[in-house]
Amino acid sequence: IRGHLNACRHRGMQVCRAEMGNASHFRCPYHGWTYSNTGSLVGVPAGKDAYGNQLKKSDWNLRPMPNLATYKGLIFGSLDPNADSLEDYLGDMKFYLDIVLDRNDAGLQVVGAPQRYVIDANWKLGADNFVGDAYHTLMTHRSMVELGLAPPDPQFALYGEHVHTEHGHGLGIIGPPPGMPLPEFMGMPENIVEELGRRLTPEQVEIFRPNAFIHGTVFPNLSIGNFLMARDHLSPPSAFLTLRLWHPLGPDKMEVMSFFLVEKEAPDWFKDESYKAYLHTFGISGAFEQDDAENWRSITRVLGGQFAKTGELNYQMGRGVHEPDPNWPGPGEAYPMDYAEANQRNFLEYWMQLMLADTPLHAGNSNGNGKVETSAPAAPKTPAKAEA
Repeated sequence: IRGHLNACRHRGMQVCRAEMGNASHFRCPYHGWTYSNTGSLVGVPAGKDAYGNQLKKSDWNLRPMPNLATYKGLIFGSLDPNADSLEDYLGDMKFYLDIVLDRNDAGLQVVGAPQRYVIDANWKLGADNFVGDAYHTLMTHRSMVELGLAPPDPQFALYGEHVHTEHGHGLGIIGPPPGMPLPEFMGMPENIVEELGRRLTPEQVEIFRPNAFIHGTVFPNLSIGNFLMARDHLSPPSAFLTLRLWHPLGPDKMEVMSFFLVEKEAPDWFKDESYKAYLHTFGISGAFEQDDAENWRSITRVLGGQFAKTGELNYQMGRGVHEPDPNWPGPGEAYPMDYAEANQRNFLEYWMQLMLADTPLHAGNSNGNGKVETSAPAAPKTPAKAEA
């Protein structure tokens, strides 16, 4: 796998205008400089007349991505050549990623192009929501409970575990409400359940078996939703997996890229039901998606005014209420209730430290716990303002 910055070395014009597909060459539409798909400059119009023998093409290849790596089919890139390895950066979060990304031998398939849409909201609101905000379901998504698209207990998101790891990563794992059993392994097809029992560790199987919802964020802007939901009140719930990218377009606007994934070896009936459940709930016009987007837009409007400069926000939920769960079988710091904000504090503290750091985070200035060593003032224990 190879990656390059999408900018011609002549004037910086985009050389690749398509979002997907295959090509042997890329020709800049401005002046026609042409590159092979390995990034080498192979053609310059009127090269002899315009440059004589002075242009050495090998000096003007496309700039490679300084840091590129993959994990379980996902491609990660960094502009920092000195960044930690992807394995080290993900750290303990790999344990939880494997539960949703590595359940069967053939792996996952992405169905269709990602849904893309722009929300007039700060990108961190989406990341914050997925990293640990189960609390909002009680109010924001109450109508979904009443419509039969979510478990019938309005506090269903209370019953679970709230986990965060180093580098700002975090997730929530929601189980069934008391006295309301749900299908094991999210009701996934038998062949997938058999394979995940072989591929996952006993601890991962123990976590996945009884739970119906997994939501999380890999810092900064990759979020995961593995949910068991019904597409309407007449249909049984079906499991689906979505990945989200929150692309900042400024302090008050983001582009969302929403991917739907399903196991390649799942039966066709399951793929069909899973896709429909995703579209009806978390697709671009899904019921849950519309609820969330309106909240984020409203928050961003408010924080664009005087309140952001003078007001503080409350991130204390869970403090003094629960101690870390000593019996949790997975890594990270876990709390035995998903109504908590430890994950958000972890996410925002890490973000704030990065913003205040003198140099980019890499092995040379990290203390090993995902904390940035900096001479700037330390971040407050409770980040108060959701700034750009």
